[in-house]
Amino acid sequence: MNTRLNPPMKLAIQSLLAHGPVDAAAIDKFLKTHSFPLIEGRNATFVYRGPGDQVNLRHWVFGLGSSQPFTRVGNSDFWYHTLELPPQSRVEYKLEVILGGVGTWIRDPFNPNLAHDPFGANLVAHGQGYKTPGWTEHDPEARPGTMVETQLENTPLGTQRVSIYLPARFRESRRYPLLIVHDGGDYMRYAALKTVLDNLIHRLEVAPLVAAVTHPGDRIGEYPNNPLHAAFIAEHLLPFMESRYPLYAAPAARCLMGASFGGVASSRPRGAIRARSGGCSCNRGASRSPTSARASADRCSPGSSSSSTPSARTRASRATRSI
Repeated sequence: MNTRLNPPMKLAIQSLLAHGPVDAAAIDKFLKTHSFPLIEGRNATFVYRGPGDQVNLRHWVFGLGSSQPFTRVGNSDFWYHTLELPPQSRVEYKLEVILGGVGTWIRDPFNPNLAHDPFGANLVAHGQGYKTPGWTEHDPEARPGTMVETQLENTPLGTQRVSIYLPARFRESRRYPLLIVHDGGDYMRYAALKTVLDNLIHRLEVAPLVAAVTHPGDRIGEYPNNPLHAAFIAEHLLPFMESRYPLYAAPAARCLMGASFGGVASSRPRGAIRARSGGCSCNRGASRSPTSARASADRCSPGSSSSSTPSARTRASRATRSI
């Protein structure tokens, strides 16, 4: 058995700096001969070139400080930061450039990979060996579910649009779990919610379910601890879904899902829904990503509770609780 330890990998940025003072020509060559972020084993090197008094990596990595400072190379306009990025991982980030006491968040000009969301776009860095999960992409073998559009009139929030997902081979003669999705249009547009549900049901990873996809008019006003929104969910949407579709009434078969304020909005209706159905599961603080869409679908399964069902692996920082 070979017990010798392998020497640590010398990173490209270390090789650049090892040759003494780095001039503009060496920086130009370094940038031209590599793509960024530069992935070397478990290490990712981010770079910035331009004016600035300070540069920070602003990211969404659970357990790591959200602002990581870059190092300036000498007195040049070239900056870098290296962090450990586990294999097969995926990270979203932006760069913060501080100049004259003013900080500006910008996209990384050296990275063309973008992840779009309702607020714009973030840059994406992939760990070595990353592959897009197959269950987030169209599977020609998966039977597609059906989307039904409807409107609920005279609710405490006025007329509300609701998109309803019915699984493939939906039958009136059987019962289904219910998933209520806050910011549902964003999950459909940016997180491929319908594709995720089609694939997970096809792969028998979740039970066939019915999803009520909501579309807020003013989420900032409706979602944060608003009794009118709670009344809409518990006294209008839920009774409507129960009257139209064969749903399980068990607590483990009712799930509320939301991101950010949508997660907050999932908290207020808990008591009213408990009174109607004995409880439900509540996925709070999830990101609007295909991974969080899967996590919530995993939890919406009859015969299990949110305290006993293992959470799907998710890169989003989230909390799940029973109600």
